[in-house]
Amino acid sequence: MSPDKPSDKSSHRSSPYVHGYGPRELQRLQDQASALVELLHADTAYPAGARVLEAGCGVGAQTVTLAARSPLAHVTALDRSAPSLAEARARVAAAGLSNVVFEEADIFALPFAPASFDHVFLCFVLEHLGRPREALRALGEVVRPGGTITVIEGDHGSALFHPDSDDARRAIGCQVALQARAGGDALIGRRLHPMLVEAGFAEPRVSPRLVYADGSRPDLATGFTRRTFTTMIAGVRMAAIEAGLTRPADFDRGIADLNRTAESDGVFCYTFFKAVAVKR
Repeated sequence: MSPDKPSDKSSHRSSPYVHGYGPRELQRLQDQASALVELLHADTAYPAGARVLEAGCGVGAQTVTLAARSPLAHVTALDRSAPSLAEARARVAAAGLSNVVFEEADIFALPFAPASFDHVFLCFVLEHLGRPREALRALGEVVRPGGTITVIEGDHGSALFHPDSDDARRAIGCQVALQARAGGDALIGRRLHPMLVEAGFAEPRVSPRLVYADGSRPDLATGFTRRTFTTMIAGVRMAAIEAGLTRPADFDRGIADLNRTAESDGVFCYTFFKAVAVKR
């Protein structure tokens, strides 16, 4: 859906971060991490002594959860953005965690020897990379044989909601189109299995993680439907208008309809995909 950053994605292999870099986006990323922590991370834990690389850690919203759930593992959190790493360090320190070290580097130019890690973890990163298979291959080089890679991505094509709305679907489509124009892929979740196979990993296992928010789950309707997903789509309003993808009134109706699905008689569904594969 989005990396837990803003991060510098300026290389030809990475697409610009279409959601922007302001305080509103930082808050949205934190809301997203809080709303999804159990859904995405309940089954992620690494044993004592395990060497874990988090690739594309951004501002550390996932890093805190990753390190806290594996307190005896050694986590290296990597990102190419110095400001993002500074924010991540602050978050990890505030959480009282001591099992994380940070590295400023690019996924496509990793400063590690082959087989340096037992496990690699990346969440909401591939969707922003122009060459996701190349990134997976690069990460595979630093995992020991028999080690694992865990990848989590969303897929905007999986969004379902009630009341249904063509305007809402078109607003979502604007974000998908802008990300595609920038070289990314907001529909990448459905492709994790074939990408991991093509990158040389074995035994990929992909599990869909459904976010389902209805009137009986007001916290999720607020935390995910309103503050995470709808806020993300609303954040591309000006870019979509300037690109000629929509008109202001049409886009605003779409955002209003997405917010409508978070009311007590509304329903919103979205699927994330979590893949785990083995280094040959």
